[in-house]
Amino acid sequence: MTTSFTEMIKAVLKKIPRGRVATYGQIARLAGNPRAARQVVRVLNSSAEKDNLPWFRVINSRGGISLKRGQGYELQKALLENEGIVFGIGEIVDLKKFQWKPRVKKAGTRK
Repeated sequence: MTTSFTEMIKAVLKKIPRGRVATYGQIARLAGNPRAARQVVRVLNSSAEKDNLPWFRVINSRGGISLKRGQGYELQKALLENEGIVFGIGEIVDLKKFQWKPRVKKAGTRK
């Protein structure tokens, strides 16, 4: 059985831990297609609520929230701050401090 790219994206999204963020491109890369950040956006738009995905933990590659003010920005920021994410100058998250860094199993190793 093959898993669709959409299902791979959802599986990666569900792994983002509390108090961490990931970028759209990072999710795409971890799901198997580093050039598919826009597909991540589409999956979030169509499936975040029905599949209970932690949509608010996904930000852009500059460390900012991509949603516009009055269109979800404030909610996303509040949810992130509630998990301990700190916004710095320019409303930017320090990716070196808060970005999720999943462990990647090395080829040939057992878990």
